[in-house]
Amino acid sequence: MPTGTTRIRLRPANSSRLSFGVQVSLALFAIAYALLMLLGNPQQHNYVPLHYIFLLACAGYLGFILVHNAPVFGTQSYLEFAPGYLVRKAGLFRAKQVFPVENIELLELLPRQLRLRLKDGDFHVLNLREIRGTRRRALFNQQLRQFAQRYGVALHEELPAARK
Repeated sequence: MPTGTTRIRLRPANSSRLSFGVQVSLALFAIAYALLMLLGNPQQHNYVPLHYIFLLACAGYLGFILVHNAPVFGTQSYLEFAPGYLVRKAGLFRAKQVFPVENIELLELLPRQLRLRLKDGDFHVLNLREIRGTRRRALFNQQLRQFAQRYGVALHEELPAARK
């Protein structure tokens, strides 16, 4: 990573209905089932090629789950403060969102989200619940303040309401 950039790792967006552990266990169960069908008595089964296809599909699904949710090939979900840009990558299979500084009019830091108001009137909302941990969140806040100060972008911070 170049010295002028800072990446804040995000946990993968939890957009699936089943948790990571449930998906992995279902994939492992399906792989075990396909292996048992193949290693059983093959003379009883007329559809052996379908078992191989099912086994390959299950292994591919397990690989997809691991790559999408675990940092197998490095950090796949991140917010990056690059020189002149704010970059958000939501995962391995999703495109980067690149926000050039010259297009950003206002940064609004709310307790659980960062709103980017662009000069053309567009809004982009970045969910800060994906930033795990108090140290990582403090680092994000510090980097955001430095980014806004360095490039002269207006930063509006709304502090969370005090709990009673």
